[in-house]
Amino acid sequence: MEYVLTTNGLCKKYKKSKALDDLTMNVPKGSIYGFVGRNGAGKTTLIRVICGLQYPNDGEFTLYGVKNTDRKIDKSRQRMGAVVETPSIYLDMTAAKNLEHQCRIIGVPSFDCVYELLQLVGLEDTGRKKVKNFSLGMRQRLSIAMALVGNPDFLVLDEPINGLDPQGIIETRELILKLNRERGTTILISSHILDELSRLATHFGFIHNGHMVKELSAEELENACRKCIHIKVSDTKILASVLDEMNVEYKIISEDTADIYANIKVTPLVLALDKQGCEVITMNQQDESLESYFISLVGGKENE
Repeated sequence: MEYVLTTNGLCKKYKKSKALDDLTMNVPKGSIYGFVGRNGAGKTTLIRVICGLQYPNDGEFTLYGVKNTDRKIDKSRQRMGAVVETPSIYLDMTAAKNLEHQCRIIGVPSFDCVYELLQLVGLEDTGRKKVKNFSLGMRQRLSIAMALVGNPDFLVLDEPINGLDPQGIIETRELILKLNRERGTTILISSHILDELSRLATHFGFIHNGHMVKELSAEELENACRKCIHIKVSDTKILASVLDEMNVEYKIISEDTADIYANIKVTPLVLALDKQGCEVITMNQQDESLESYFISLVGGKENE
């Protein structure tokens, strides 16, 4: 498999704390890589390091096979666009003028790409409207357009939907999918909003305290997320007793609900419960959420 970005034992220290701790990750070419972690886990630090805004204390990374210690790394970075933390947008300028300014900064010889980028992100009709009058979602799409100046084939987005309203989230999601599917752009998205990432990512990396806990594809994640039968009954003590006799794995959630982790036949279970005076109120199949899977990997105490 060909990788756009790899890191090997990457470390970044701030005084006594480690923002990145022996981080090893692999971002496949053509993927949407969901970089998952709590706030403060090291996601933004990793992005700042690969963008050249900070330097690692130890370890290495490669962009398109070029090591960070190689003089050619700056040329590899030209193939990358990024939206990191607060984007540099001029609020008193129009979207078009912001893009023209970005062209000048990175040395793009003409402004031919400006209208095409405005169309791509759905801002072609903003005309003379200044960015200060844009919605947060419109500003986010403009930030992505600015990162696409120079036609990079690797896009890095740091918390791209943070603070957006539902419409802004949908618009940003559709834009990310469009870039990946129509242009083949490899996209690294850092986020702690796991439900949204599950709608986008083809690959995932779970980071905790600066260390990569797990990397896997969306397909592998789907297989890893445990399916269960969520059942509501009149008496979970009786339910537990019956399931123990059936040698079935389960978890009691509350006084009247439980999750059963097995492909169990419904009729024998209901009859066995009825025989002991336990009524089944509801029963449905559920898949473990991305959030639940993440908590099972890193533990939940620090998130309380």
